[in-house]
Amino acid sequence: MRQKRKSKIDGQFAWQLIEMLESPAYRVLSLSAHRAFARIQIELAHHCGRENGRLPVTFEDFTRFGIDRHSIAPALRELEALGFLEITERGRAGNAEFRAPNKFRLTHRSLDDGTKPTDDWRLIKTDKEAAAIAKAARRSSPLRQTRNKKPVGENPPKPVGKTNTETAQTPVGETLTTVQCGNPHYSLYLGEGAGGVSLSESAAAAEKPGIGHSAGPPLDDLSIPAFLRRE
Repeated sequence: MRQKRKSKIDGQFAWQLIEMLESPAYRVLSLSAHRAFARIQIELAHHCGRENGRLPVTFEDFTRFGIDRHSIAPALRELEALGFLEITERGRAGNAEFRAPNKFRLTHRSLDDGTKPTDDWRLIKTDKEAAAIAKAARRSSPLRQTRNKKPVGENPPKPVGKTNTETAQTPVGETLTTVQCGNPHYSLYLGEGAGGVSLSESAAAAEKPGIGHSAGPPLDDLSIPAFLRRE
């Protein structure tokens, strides 16, 4: 007489498809990701198989299950990138009254409203693809504010407008000399907007009285050193 096969499991269990266990995405999971995946399935069992999509698991739950605190976030990113879970609600840190955990949906389990599993892990077809996705997910950092951050190697934009002088080409080996004439400092070019004139214009002004001296003293009165004056 053939013995009747025992098919009943004594106690709670978390079922998983053999196809999922053999998938490329499952085979590349890190140890921390395996533990995090198991802990979320345990949470579903604690909710009697319900509340998938609203499963709250705290960082303390993960650490008590044996996951290093610094490995939790990379493990969750890895699981989500490989299609095993979805973080449906992002938690927040803070004081006890303001703190909230992440809430999860396991993609291989149905929802309370009868929605079938999405099994997103099936989208990954090869071991190479799975390994690249897992590696990138573990290394990626959380989203940061970069709006006010200047890209590397980019200079700030210069304002466009009128200038008092045109850029003069200085011969090789010579530098622009700044002359101190009391206080404030005056450069070789005395701004036209302030009533001053350039050294070249001062020579023309010397031959044509009244030109270049309407808004200030003659250039000779500014105590320019002799080696800078036009003979």
